[in-house]
Amino acid sequence: MKQKNDSTPMIVAEGLCKYYGHFAAVNDVSFTVPRQQVCAFLGPNGAGKSTTMKLLTGFLAPTRGRVAICGFSMDSQRIAASERIGYLPENGPLYNEMTPRTALEYLAKVRGLRGNLRTERLAYVAEKCNLEEVWNKQLSKLSRGFRQRVGMAQAILHDPEVLILDEPTSGLDPNQLVGIRRLIKELGETKTVLLSTHILQEVEILCDRAILIDQGRMVFDGPTSELGARQDMETRFHQLTKFTA
Repeated sequence: MKQKNDSTPMIVAEGLCKYYGHFAAVNDVSFTVPRQQVCAFLGPNGAGKSTTMKLLTGFLAPTRGRVAICGFSMDSQRIAASERIGYLPENGPLYNEMTPRTALEYLAKVRGLRGNLRTERLAYVAEKCNLEEVWNKQLSKLSRGFRQRVGMAQAILHDPEVLILDEPTSGLDPNQLVGIRRLIKELGETKTVLLSTHILQEVEILCDRAILIDQGRMVFDGPTSELGARQDMETRFHQLTKFTA
């Protein structure tokens, strides 16, 4: 069992709000996530999970509130903050005419990886995400599961301190699930991982903590053990997401 000896706040969200007109997609969301924690970010469809993740990564600017990544403000130190994030967005865009190799080589250059380090990191993600068999196959011809693994590879390519993963196991077959879950567990030994998932079994297996959001508001933040075993977790999830503002 890993030792929880580093409480350094790697992700800080304070009073995050995102409004579209009068509609509050995210409403006063606050939490911190330390190093060496795998934290589930849960909620029903339309609850505000993906919007919150986009606020954390700087893809969207909050209407109100602040984000800090590894101590860097996403508002005033965005480049420094972004350099420390690996982000797998929901249905992440890929260049269909490229192969996993050419796409990841390009992204490695964008990330500033050079020489032996670039070669080492490309070999690492190819192995960890099991991409060798499709390494030189056009992305447009890959299954959803392989495309998802390429998305995971780009998220970890630059060895970031913080990983924000939106449905990382979406589209994977049972064999692929085992490998990606093992990788997330391994990464959580040294990094901060915030992952959105609809699979409660995944929460039980992977996560130390869960944050639940409903209608843009936080309704639970605590150890996954407080949600109970899987069957109890499903019941608790449904109870919590009956929240009304």
